[in-house]
Amino acid sequence: MSANDATPPLVVFDFDHTLYDGDSGGHLVLWLIKRSWWRRVAAILAAPLLLPLVAFLPTRRFGISGFLWIGTLGLHERNELDRLIDQYVASDEQRIRSRLLPKALAVLEAHRKAGDRVLVATGAPPELARAILDFVAHKDLPVIGSLSRPFLGGLVTREHCHHENKMRMVRGAGYGPIEVAYSDSAADLPLLLAARKPVVVNPKPGRIEMFRRVLPAGTPILNWGCVERGGE
Repeated sequence: MSANDATPPLVVFDFDHTLYDGDSGGHLVLWLIKRSWWRRVAAILAAPLLLPLVAFLPTRRFGISGFLWIGTLGLHERNELDRLIDQYVASDEQRIRSRLLPKALAVLEAHRKAGDRVLVATGAPPELARAILDFVAHKDLPVIGSLSRPFLGGLVTREHCHHENKMRMVRGAGYGPIEVAYSDSAADLPLLLAARKPVVVNPKPGRIEMFRRVLPAGTPILNWGCVERGGE
């Protein structure tokens, strides 16, 4: 095989705190809950049970599912969530657009112009990341994200694109060796360790030493505009 026939390098970006300043899925779920007073009351009552589940990696999916179920109770079809995502993004376009990180988008665009294959792999619903990226003309960018399913009149998380399961979903979608991976999160260590060139961006300050310890020497630890995060 000639060099011209070789598969272009694969570059994987996390979304939250990497391309987007914040937790995009959490912002969506909060909006879903705030749509009615009884959802707010239900979320407050369930919070003592659900928040500890969200706090720990092995149980995070179940905590997120609980809040998602409260926010979507009354939906019976998966595509109804897509309609609500479009409504949410349209209703708060200015704030959502302002959370996209210009430095991150410039790096992403540079990879695309170089001919690299760029993939976004996120714990948020893929439709949400796509809708937000549409603001900056990346409609054709492939996105892998968390998937939901109907459950007792609402939706819960079926596949959480997170930690080791993020790598399983990337591999399951047919992607091979990763040249470069960008992420802020310790939960993305499987992704970062799988990349030939890991790059940590916008990490929590308390996680920086851990990243330096477990990732290859010289791994860049950068800040792309999240003011409350660490990195150079």
